[in-house]
Amino acid sequence: MSNKIVLILFCCFLSACATSPTGRSQFIYMPDSQLNQMGLQAFDNLKTKKPLSKNSRYNQFAACIAEAITHETGGDWEVVVFEDDSLNAFALPGNKIGVHTGLIKMVENQDQLATVIGHEVGHVLARHSNERMSQKTAINQGVALISAVSSPTSALGQLAVSSLGIGAQYGIILPFSRTHESEADIIGLDLMAKAGFDPRQSINLWKKMDQAGKAQQPAEFMSTHPSHDTRIKDLSEHMSKAMQFYQQAQSIGKRPRCTK
Repeated sequence: MSNKIVLILFCCFLSACATSPTGRSQFIYMPDSQLNQMGLQAFDNLKTKKPLSKNSRYNQFAACIAEAITHETGGDWEVVVFEDDSLNAFALPGNKIGVHTGLIKMVENQDQLATVIGHEVGHVLARHSNERMSQKTAINQGVALISAVSSPTSALGQLAVSSLGIGAQYGIILPFSRTHESEADIIGLDLMAKAGFDPRQSINLWKKMDQAGKAQQPAEFMSTHPSHDTRIKDLSEHMSKAMQFYQQAQSIGKRPRCTK
């Protein structure tokens, strides 16, 4: 019985292999159409529950940057500015982008906001929501299967299942989440550069975020985000390639002029 289950899982894993834009192997088996529908529903719910910004300058600023970046990706995207003081932005499957007014107030120029929007769009392009959903479903199913074929009523069986759940949380979910964040940083850096935004401003953006969140960021091991120092180091190592994209964009006239 257990051998058959393992074989079924193995076949599922093989059929769910995918590759991210950076060449990383991914485990994805959820239909993208289902994730897109979930993204659309979530975005509609947000628009009914969270106040929308009535600041026309902020709306035009975010739309100008998002339009330049998504021009590089193709597809129809919707961007909405929410009246929220937190330093946040997000993108959802289904091509939806949300930007908080707190982030717009903090950034000094178009390039810094382009860093965040490019990063969030990078999550969508790399299908990170699908990958996380696939991982979570697989882990839950794996724990349930082990529970069924072992002796879950025994103290040892309960401990084994419990330990697997903890191991899955800290050994799979969080590291992959940090991988997603780092990958979205690189995808976003290239996107903003190709759109004509100065990728060097990404370093300044994360330095500002570091100052804003001083003493509030959890230890990197327990966080789903890389530390700001790690983030800046990785971006710096990729900067020469991004600068090539930026210079190419500038040479063909891609010079966004988005002002808040």
